[in-house]
Amino acid sequence: MDVRRIVFVIFPKFQVLDLTGPHEVFAQAKRGAQAERGAQAEQVARTERVVLGYRLEVVAPLRGPVTASGGLTVTADLDLDECVGPIDTLVVVGGPGRVEACADRRLIGWLRATAGRARRVAAVCSGAFLLAEAGLLDGRRAVTHWGSCAELARRYPAVTVQPDPIFVRDGAVWTSAGVTAGIDLALALVEQDRGAEVSRAIARRLVMFVQRPGGQAQFSTQLAAQRPARGGLRQLQAWVVEHLADDLTVPVLAARAGMSERHFARVFSAQTGQTPAAYVEAARVEAARRLLETTDTPLGSIARRCGFGTVETMHRRFRRTVGVTPGQYRQHFG
Repeated sequence: MDVRRIVFVIFPKFQVLDLTGPHEVFAQAKRGAQAERGAQAEQVARTERVVLGYRLEVVAPLRGPVTASGGLTVTADLDLDECVGPIDTLVVVGGPGRVEACADRRLIGWLRATAGRARRVAAVCSGAFLLAEAGLLDGRRAVTHWGSCAELARRYPAVTVQPDPIFVRDGAVWTSAGVTAGIDLALALVEQDRGAEVSRAIARRLVMFVQRPGGQAQFSTQLAAQRPARGGLRQLQAWVVEHLADDLTVPVLAARAGMSERHFARVFSAQTGQTPAAYVEAARVEAARRLLETTDTPLGSIARRCGFGTVETMHRRFRRTVGVTPGQYRQHFG
């Protein structure tokens, strides 16, 4: 069986989910490969089929217990000097301790040197700062947690920071957005190795609501908007998402909220940080993106279902908010 070595790099005050989320994805793939190999041993022997497995290691500047930001302790299998030989995938986690980690010249130098013997390199969340400090993101596109994208761009001007995607792949270097996006990144890495069917099976076992592609926004329309204090406005937000093909102009929304148009527009903007029109458009674009990612539904049908009316209107909205046409979006992320 072809076994690929996955090395996770941690440091004091790392974010534990940055490690455990992706680690569990690879562990699920490893167990699945072992079961597949056992069940199909005779067929493998006959066809010389190779079943891919993984060997998982955790590395830290010092071997032994490393305390995460939340207080949990993880034992590193190896220290930097002990981690020798070829590596398939080098994964650097993030966390509040990344400032001190970026200042650790031994660690940064090790990352710079070790990346050269890895088939691919990945960073979860603010682990991108360590890759950038090591010069591994120079001239590349990258992402990190939405709250740190501006800082990453400011500190490392040679990096093209893309603040919207869940994860970004630029050649052999992958970076992901915050925390749970590391799971999406790991699923994409497994999909690259073993195919979409295996990746989807792992997502189902982990009871993920949906396996998100890299181009999906870091947070949904409802999360991007501020949570309104009024319960009626929260219910209206949810109703909008379920009725995107309806007339969602201010007069209609104001009537449903039981307010005058002027008062509704003022209250909605104050409590959500968005105008009603901006919220509706964002919800429609998000719904269209999901359909483009997960279905073969014709563009005309998607435009009508999501409330754009025509493909031309949807095309203009995508160009303005996403930067590509619906067809280009589907080509990249469908």
